[in-house]
Amino acid sequence: MITCYLSYEIDPAKIKEFEEYGRLWIPLVNKFGGTHHGYFLPHEGKNYQAIAIFSFPSLAKYEEYRIKSKTDEECLAAWEYSKSTKCIKKIERQFMRPVF
Repeated sequence: MITCYLSYEIDPAKIKEFEEYGRLWIPLVNKFGGTHHGYFLPHEGKNYQAIAIFSFPSLAKYEEYRIKSKTDEECLAAWEYSKSTKCIKKIERQFMRPVF
């Protein structure tokens, strides 16, 4: 299993827009065989940082998702939404493996 940890720098004035962006992506990750663990929005502390965490059975399965997402209409619409609202300023991606 591989877990992707996404750290977002978001526009604090557009948290509602970012939340909608997250709601768009959760079912898309699941659609392509991943398990989305949720988006986490600022509550206290940094008002410009949000995260998302999702897992795939393997790095190869994650790569399949990345390839398919580039031509999927729903994925493209979600990306377009983030661009049109400008709710995301920066994304950093890190891969981890869980210890149970």
